[in-house]
Amino acid sequence: MASRINTSFTLIPNQKYRRSNRRSSYFSNTLDSDSQPLSTLGNFKALPLEIFQIILRYLSVKDVSMLSMVSKTVSQHIINYISTASGSKRLLLQDFHNLELPGRKQDSAILEHYRSLGLLFKRCTLLLPTKERLKYIHKILSEVSCLKFNGCAAPMQCLGLPCYGMFLQTLTAGWDELECHRVYNFLCELTNLSRKMQTVVCSKPGSARKLELRIRLFCRNVLLDHWTHRSDSAFWLTRILKPWPMVNQARLLYIIFGPTSSQDGQVVWQKMIEGPTDESSLKGLADAIKLLYDTGTKEWTADDVISLVDELSVVPREWLLENNARLLILSGNNICFTFMASKAVNGRAIELARLIVFLALVCEKELYCMDWAVKMMQKVCKVFSTLVERNNFLQSVANAFACVTMEMLQSIMSGDRDEDDRGFLNLFHLVHAQANFHKEVLYLTMNTLSP
Repeated sequence: MASRINTSFTLIPNQKYRRSNRRSSYFSNTLDSDSQPLSTLGNFKALPLEIFQIILRYLSVKDVSMLSMVSKTVSQHIINYISTASGSKRLLLQDFHNLELPGRKQDSAILEHYRSLGLLFKRCTLLLPTKERLKYIHKILSEVSCLKFNGCAAPMQCLGLPCYGMFLQTLTAGWDELECHRVYNFLCELTNLSRKMQTVVCSKPGSARKLELRIRLFCRNVLLDHWTHRSDSAFWLTRILKPWPMVNQARLLYIIFGPTSSQDGQVVWQKMIEGPTDESSLKGLADAIKLLYDTGTKEWTADDVISLVDELSVVPREWLLENNARLLILSGNNICFTFMASKAVNGRAIELARLIVFLALVCEKELYCMDWAVKMMQKVCKVFSTLVERNNFLQSVANAFACVTMEMLQSIMSGDRDEDDRGFLNLFHLVHAQANFHKEVLYLTMNTLSP
């Protein structure tokens, strides 16, 4: 039985076995003879490099970025293609000033292109250390002048920096904080940003208007405006502000988010001093303050943010109290209350009482609910530790309404009148604000007393 089994084995044709062996040997020799990098090219290994690069021209940027993940060798070939004159011309679009298309379609198209380009560079440079990635990317992007800090002669009409910001946001999305720190330090070193900031914060406000504008555009368009998560925006804003003392932080915050001229885009330093301003002039500052307060980053305590608001209200000189009140309202209930409670704790009840008056005035002008101002005052009253302090504060609020009314009336009677009678209108609003404020106080009192 054993012999029959052996016979069956010997009946297997030797030729067929040898043919199979030769086939295995052939593939083995082929793999050995070909270099390992070429084997990762798949069917592309039969193509000359020039043909491979021609094929890349027919792919979208997103498709090229997908192809770069096939293998390290393919990725290297794509990196080489990016460095060629034809690849650079095709990928680094420079149509940043084309405003001919309606509805800003060109804007969204080129921004989307640079988002895809950021993804391509992210994937191509995936295996490089962060420092080497940044150096390589800078080497490629430095060919485009509009992507530089001072590269464009007409920065207000240029989409270069917004495209750079979109590129950077896509590139660094998902990176940990340590790597993002390195990115910020690299950009500061590259643009000499810290020295430029030092120049504007140590100079008289407005004495370096063009530099202020450049800093604003770079910080907003490159570092801050493209993030979808507030925590990311807070991280980059913190990198900008935290190296500086509080007084300089307030100055930088005003440069980056404060009101600007509609003609040339430059920072308007006198806006908060000369007269009451509108919501649009303060919204950027209020949003930045809320960003630092609400995201709960370790580097910003509530006291830090309140101190920053306090410093901001005297940049470049003390603001009109109405503008200060409007900023607090736009910043939200928590910041507004914390700011007011800080004044109450620190014995600044007179200042607090005048602030209550202008909170009521802004509510009247903007048609906000007046009961909000009354409830805010009621909440602040609880901060005072004794009944005497509380009653003194309420007396101060009543006196402040009378004092502010008299100040406005005296200004009108002295002949200090505007062409549009702004003084009369302001007094009109204040009288109505006082009436509505006291009406809400009466409602609150009577509702409390009613059974």
